[in-house]
Amino acid sequence: MATLLKMSSSRASPLRPPLTPVSLKSPKPFYLHFRETIHTSRIAHTTSIQFDSAPSSQFVKFIPFASSAGETETVDKGEPTQEPNSQVDTLLDSIKWDDKGLAVAIAQNVDTGAILMQGFVNRDALAATISSGKATFYSRSRSTLWIKGETSKNFINVHDIFLDCDRDSIIYLGKPDGPTCHTGAETCYYTSAFDLLKEQQVEENKLALTTLYSLESTISQRKAELGGSQNEKPSWTKRLLLNDQLLCSKIREEADELCRTLEENEDKSRTASEMADVLYHAMVLLRCRDVKIEDVLEVLRKRFSQSGIEEKRRRSLSN
Repeated sequence: MATLLKMSSSRASPLRPPLTPVSLKSPKPFYLHFRETIHTSRIAHTTSIQFDSAPSSQFVKFIPFASSAGETETVDKGEPTQEPNSQVDTLLDSIKWDDKGLAVAIAQNVDTGAILMQGFVNRDALAATISSGKATFYSRSRSTLWIKGETSKNFINVHDIFLDCDRDSIIYLGKPDGPTCHTGAETCYYTSAFDLLKEQQVEENKLALTTLYSLESTISQRKAELGGSQNEKPSWTKRLLLNDQLLCSKIREEADELCRTLEENEDKSRTASEMADVLYHAMVLLRCRDVKIEDVLEVLRKRFSQSGIEEKRRRSLSN
């Protein structure tokens, strides 16, 4: 029998949450890690739920932590073993469910950051998501749980779950198997309110894209326009798409200029500018190869838990 301190849902002190003992008795590798931070200013609490190895694992890590802009002293505490059901119940009890027992849940793409959809969850839906690793919601119209993708097979595989500082809103951070929206769109958010304010009728196919993906979309559009009117002067992007040698020479040139900002201790704004050039030209090359930036980010994410040296060694052996 072991004893572990857990965070109570009530707060007895303005500086730190009260700690109460919990009995532990499980031989299985289940971890509860605390990063307890003491602040001189107010405390904001956020909780991250991370899945061990595969998202379908029934065991998860709960990592409550406090953060603020004040001076801090951090103490890390971690101890193995506790009954999974007890841990999940403790988490569920800490959420501020509304008078109908629901909370808002937002699904977000773990690689692109795109907001995929919004739904509602109750205790059972969140517990099912933690257990299965599949984004699960509660249908208010049908009064039942539903798994995103149970009909379309476009599941959202949850890698992490976040609770906001008030614990009344939830993010499912995951990887979708396909389009999220029932219309076939990548996300459920594709209508710009600003466009609606400008025009009475708008084409509802404008995805809510961040800067990087807006650039990727523009490059894709330029590629789709190739083969059109031969009389107009091609844009720089089209010229790059049509000339592999020019494109590769520009990538090498921009990469060299980026390195020189470090070697010659140039201004930070110059480094940002040269990095923007490298990104742009590299993304044109990706488009030529029909590789999405999302694919690149997924590769990077999967390398997070790997040694860079070991990963390179494995690649050299496979070649």
